[in-house]
Amino acid sequence: MPKIIILGSASSVAFEDHENTHMVFLGQSQTILVDCVGSPVTRLRQAGISLNDVTDLILTHFHPDHVSGVPLLLMDMWLLGRKKPLNVYGLHHTLTRTEKMMEFYEWDSWPNFFPIIFHRLPSEVMTVALENKEFLVHTAPVKHMIPTIGLRVEFCKEHFVVAYSCDTEPCPSVVTLAANANVLIHEATGKSQGHSSSAQAGEIAHKSEVDTLYLIHYSLHDNTPETLIAEAKKNFSGQVILAQDLMEIEVRG
Repeated sequence: MPKIIILGSASSVAFEDHENTHMVFLGQSQTILVDCVGSPVTRLRQAGISLNDVTDLILTHFHPDHVSGVPLLLMDMWLLGRKKPLNVYGLHHTLTRTEKMMEFYEWDSWPNFFPIIFHRLPSEVMTVALENKEFLVHTAPVKHMIPTIGLRVEFCKEHFVVAYSCDTEPCPSVVTLAANANVLIHEATGKSQGHSSSAQAGEIAHKSEVDTLYLIHYSLHDNTPETLIAEAKKNFSGQVILAQDLMEIEVRG
């Protein structure tokens, strides 16, 4: 059954039971991993997903709390005998640095390595990044400290739309990505350069007219779940949920 699984929900500093933010969009035959941290094989297995089932990897930006697991993901796929290609999507800034990172691991010397197909995305609002029978994925640049993209993921058969802000200050492109979506997954790091508070996430959810807001990329070192949710509800009258590791979001047709 199609669904979204939150693999990690923490901001840049992970904490107990909360890995850095990343997630997977699961279809019938396509599995899209968004960002990659920690021990990918372990977390994906906890979510009931085989490494070989991952068909696509979208990297939102080149910060360690979003891409640090990529070398281990690729190495584990190789060691476990993967043969089929992996599609990797991202901005030129992100993919160039990802390739350079892999060069330090001398991945070109790994024998019988499976094909990696890089898809360099333009930094334009509502770029079609990925399209097939199950998914239509649009991207747009958001306002972070380095080039970063947010996502709009449509489950085509179910006509169910999920937007993900990624790391960003409030900006119009997130409103565009999230317009009338069923779900908005928005970061709630706190009001600062390149980030948003839960109250600001609520404002974006209100402007976008989404049904449900999930807060992600947050810290509980100096917040409580109740405070984060309450702040978002000041600006958004819809349902507000705090994302948790290994939480499943139902895709309803």
